[in-house]
Amino acid sequence: NNERIVSMCLSPSEETLIALTDHQQIYQLSFSGIDITKDVATFSYLADGYHHAQVTGVDTCIRKQLIATCGVDKSVRIWNYETGTLEICKEFQEEAYTVSIHPSGLFILVGFSDKLKLFTILIDDLRPFKEFSIRGCREALFSNGGHLFSAVHGNVIQIYSTVTFENITNLKGHNGKVRQLVWSPDDARLFSCGMDGAVYEWEVSTSKRLHEAVLKACGYTGLGLTPDSKTVYAVGTDRKIKEIFEAQQIVREVSITPDDVQPTAIALSHTGKSLLVGTSKGTVRSYSFPISKPDDYTEYIGHVGMVNRLRVTYQDEYAVTIGDDGIVILWTLQEVGIAKKEKETIYAEEILITKTDLEEKNALIRELKQRVSELREENDYQLKLKEMNYAERIRDLTDKFMQEMENLKTKHTVVTGEKEKEASRHAEQIHDLTEKQLKELQDLESSNNQKLMLEYEKYQDLQAKTQKTQEDYERQLTELENRKEEEVSQQRLQFTAQLERIKNELILEREKGKQQSRDHEETKRQIEEDADEEIVKLMETHEGALIQCKDENVNLRNKSTTYQRKVKDLEESIRKRETDLVTLKSEEIKLQNNIRGLKKDIEGLKKEIQERDETIQDKEKRIYELKRKNQELEKFKFVLDYKIKDLKKQIEPREIEIKDMKEQITQMEAELERLSKSNDEEKLKSEELRAKLNASSLSLRQEKQMKRDSELALKRIKTDIHNCSAFITEPKLLAQRVADIYAQYVREDATEDASIDQDITKEYARQRDHLERTVRSLKAKVDKDSERHKTENIRIMQENVTLIKEINDLRRELKASRVKLQDLQTAMGISRKTAARTTEEIVHALNTQQNNHIVNEKQNELENLIQHQRHEIHRLNDQITRVENNNSRSASANGNRSRPTSGQLPPITSTLTAH
Repeated sequence: NNERIVSMCLSPSEETLIALTDHQQIYQLSFSGIDITKDVATFSYLADGYHHAQVTGVDTCIRKQLIATCGVDKSVRIWNYETGTLEICKEFQEEAYTVSIHPSGLFILVGFSDKLKLFTILIDDLRPFKEFSIRGCREALFSNGGHLFSAVHGNVIQIYSTVTFENITNLKGHNGKVRQLVWSPDDARLFSCGMDGAVYEWEVSTSKRLHEAVLKACGYTGLGLTPDSKTVYAVGTDRKIKEIFEAQQIVREVSITPDDVQPTAIALSHTGKSLLVGTSKGTVRSYSFPISKPDDYTEYIGHVGMVNRLRVTYQDEYAVTIGDDGIVILWTLQEVGIAKKEKETIYAEEILITKTDLEEKNALIRELKQRVSELREENDYQLKLKEMNYAERIRDLTDKFMQEMENLKTKHTVVTGEKEKEASRHAEQIHDLTEKQLKELQDLESSNNQKLMLEYEKYQDLQAKTQKTQEDYERQLTELENRKEEEVSQQRLQFTAQLERIKNELILEREKGKQQSRDHEETKRQIEEDADEEIVKLMETHEGALIQCKDENVNLRNKSTTYQRKVKDLEESIRKRETDLVTLKSEEIKLQNNIRGLKKDIEGLKKEIQERDETIQDKEKRIYELKRKNQELEKFKFVLDYKIKDLKKQIEPREIEIKDMKEQITQMEAELERLSKSNDEEKLKSEELRAKLNASSLSLRQEKQMKRDSELALKRIKTDIHNCSAFITEPKLLAQRVADIYAQYVREDATEDASIDQDITKEYARQRDHLERTVRSLKAKVDKDSERHKTENIRIMQENVTLIKEINDLRRELKASRVKLQDLQTAMGISRKTAARTTEEIVHALNTQQNNHIVNEKQNELENLIQHQRHEIHRLNDQITRVENNNSRSASANGNRSRPTSGQLPPITSTLTAH
């Protein structure tokens, strides 16, 4: 969105990065929530988004805790001042000039360059509702009741109805731009002010101007109204607060100090006890009300630029200011000396929502409920399967435990018997060892006594030998001392002779030294004589040079006179130079002043250099810390390499298991395909049997119809015979009646038909027996196939349960691996920016070194494989369900059939039809 980051900060825990942009927005990035598989991480707002340009309009709501603002950044924002949150933010293609919110909090007016638009405030959006052809509307305001709203079109104020949206009236009178509108509490009157220096009071019902106060030297920028609607306070370009009574008489003027402060906005609290003024310096002044002194106010600093608008909430709890700096400030109002009243208005909580949105929400809720129900059923099913599995495992473990207990009991019995045997055996061994030890002690005591006697005899012998040895040593020591004295006397005589010889040699050396000094003196004397002779020769040589020097001296004197003349000339020039020097000294004073100024600048620069040196030292310390951090990261890299190798070792068995699962799924698919083919064959057989059953049913219906016809004919014959009983006394009439009955019911081919009917009955009975046998065999086959399919389905279901369990285990291990990897990344110091960049480089290097065995790729492959297996399991379950349903329908259809027909026998429909 073309924002530029101007500052960043890292949290002490190094888990969150905060960034500030040039659009006055604060973003955060949490390192703990970053998906390391993606190349890009997205910042999110730390709090709510703010205006990043001049805020041009603000308004408050009566029934809700809402504030509406708009600005040059082409956005309209609705804030909740109780919770301090941004409720709605709507961005447009053009700049919004003004904004006004309906007292109910359900509608909002926004003025644009081409139109004034009315929006409905939904739960999370502003939806256009009505547009008004008012170009460049910079001031619009709903009435306190909400049934009217006023809008400024140039210098005309237009009044509209919010019920019919008709233009009720136009208020004309201003010659300049209208800057602010204020409705009276009863909505009967409207107050306006403009840059033409006029303050008007309008009666809305008659469109008349009741009062006016015109001061052309002042362009009004703000307007405030007392609760009784009798006094108006206005501020303008003349830097004064004007108190206007009944909008026609200026009764008081209060000047704004200092001179460079311009009042731009004004507002009064609804109680009429507080007067607030916004200034061009961005400050808000709270004046003592009523105003008695110009300097009796308290000033609060808030904005950097000019305060554009100032509003007070309906309950006088807060004041809202907006400015050119793009900041919306909420001030708490505390009126001194007035007890804080309880809230009189209960804020509304209703919101608007469209029917389509509501239907979508309800549909989404129903869908989510259905999904929850399905998940609950699936979880119940999984829970039942787990309970069955656990119950089976508990039974197995119980049986195993009981068996182990029995085994342990038998082992305990055996070990107890062995222990008793070992105890008795150990007691016997201890008794034997005790006797053996006593015997050995006795033997040792006797042998030790004998050894002691032998050692005592040896001691006596050694003592005698020692005494003899000591006597020999004393004798040898005496001999050695005598021998040593003789050797010392001999060496003393030798050293005395050697000393006399050395003294004689020293005397000879001294004589040689004296002779050498005499030779040196003689040599010195000869050298001096040679030097004197050489000096004489040199004097004779340099006498000519001396004469030449004298001549040069004469020439130098001549030159000296010349130089004296030049000196006089130079003295004159020196006097000139002294005058020049005076001027130079004055210039020097000026230069010294400049130098002192430059010295001050140098001192300032030295201070700046010192500060920069300190900054450089801090940077160097930071660099040192980063280097130390880099060394720690190198250590962590080594640890991470080791951990990655361990993870690879842990992943390889999982890959083998996944490969085995794939093979198992392939086998299951083949088995399922085989079952599907078998199911198709069963379906064909079922269709064939159904066709035979339909034919048999048709035959049965025809047979029943013929039976009903026969019973009806028999009934008519019985009736006719019963009627003949009336002619029993008249034989002729009786014979005639019997002949008529015979002629009516008996035909000539009755015998042939009877024989044919008998053959048909036999053939039908034979076909019936054959079909019943066929049905019994098919029922047995279907029951057998159903049992086999049921067994097969149970086996597949158990295998699916096992696969699901293994997949869940793999998922948990994968999650644990992710947690380990995340812990390693956290340990590597991902939190700091430099550390984050270093970590990314390390991870990138590790990824390039590991080739195809990258941990992230393996994790993605595992996730994709698990997802694929989940889809396959669902598909197999659906197919198994369909197979079971088809089998159950086939079995129920076969069980309900009474007389299936056989396609091998000829149909008897034609025979029955001929009859």
